[in-house]
Amino acid sequence: MRAFIVGKIKFLLAVLFGLLLFIFSLFMILPSPEQILSGQRSDKATTDAIIRDLGLDQPKWKQLVFYINDLSPVSWYPAGSQRPNQTGGVKVASMESGTLILKAPYLRTSFQNKKPVSGIIAEAFTGTMVLAFSALLFALALGIPLGVLSAIKRGTVFDNSIVALSAAGISLPAFFSAMLIAWLFGYVWKQYTGLEMTGSLWEVDPMGEGRYLAWKNLILPAVALGLRPLAVFIQLTRNTMVDVLYQDYIRTARAKGLTEWKVIWLHAFPNAVNPLVTSIGGWLSSLLAGSFFTEYIFNWKGLGKVAIDALQNSDLPVIMGSVLFTAIIFFFVNLITEMCYIWLDPRLRHG
Repeated sequence: MRAFIVGKIKFLLAVLFGLLLFIFSLFMILPSPEQILSGQRSDKATTDAIIRDLGLDQPKWKQLVFYINDLSPVSWYPAGSQRPNQTGGVKVASMESGTLILKAPYLRTSFQNKKPVSGIIAEAFTGTMVLAFSALLFALALGIPLGVLSAIKRGTVFDNSIVALSAAGISLPAFFSAMLIAWLFGYVWKQYTGLEMTGSLWEVDPMGEGRYLAWKNLILPAVALGLRPLAVFIQLTRNTMVDVLYQDYIRTARAKGLTEWKVIWLHAFPNAVNPLVTSIGGWLSSLLAGSFFTEYIFNWKGLGKVAIDALQNSDLPVIMGSVLFTAIIFFFVNLITEMCYIWLDPRLRHG
């Protein structure tokens, strides 16, 4: 298991380095931040000073090296650099030429609002995490019972209807279902649902008394985001349960006089859960990392919307931080899923 985890971490570092190179290369063809700043400020001297402060006057390869140095837990900063004051951490060694610092990864500050990128990501990820887990719970709460019931009633009208609807749900693009749900339930039928087309987890009090939790804004984006995993869970649960229900030990359990409820949930379902666990882990990481369009359509303040807004403003630190953070989350969710799969299946442990 230790060798497995070490190998996965090496793979993660290689992926992160590849993402760094890709985003920096992509950033070269985007509108430069100095052009945006120049459009906002008529004072060229002020703009030039900001460009020097952000290090945008340096060659791209130097900017990449400096950024990797800021990300590294052990970093070297030349004498006179202001970065140690910004990154914090513990001084490991100090010399005339510079300082070696042990610290947390430093994601820098936003070009647009000067806020720390780590704070922006932390605040946005809360919304994304709430939305992703809500969508996953919605998909599981309906997908597993419907899949099991469809397997029990195999070949009936109910089974054929569920299979057809789940196939349609899988083929329906996420952005189209999000727009359709927002339009129908947030606009056309708003007088019956009482739901808004757009909204976030936290809303500003109209009386100016701070923020409040708007849980009803979660309903439509969670349903829209959970439709595809719901369809997948239905088909996966149904297909695995159909295979398990015809095994010899299921017939033996029935011959012993066990109730059908015990046969289904205590004997059949536990032996059909392994593929479902893998799918749940994959969908959780996908929902955490891939809810960009849903967040943007519903104006839900999450990591996806923050990343899209940063891309429109050429805000490189926020783009880089969002992409790297998303990759790390995706990696660790998949790692935990694979470890759970190994724990559930003794054949993989011995293998």
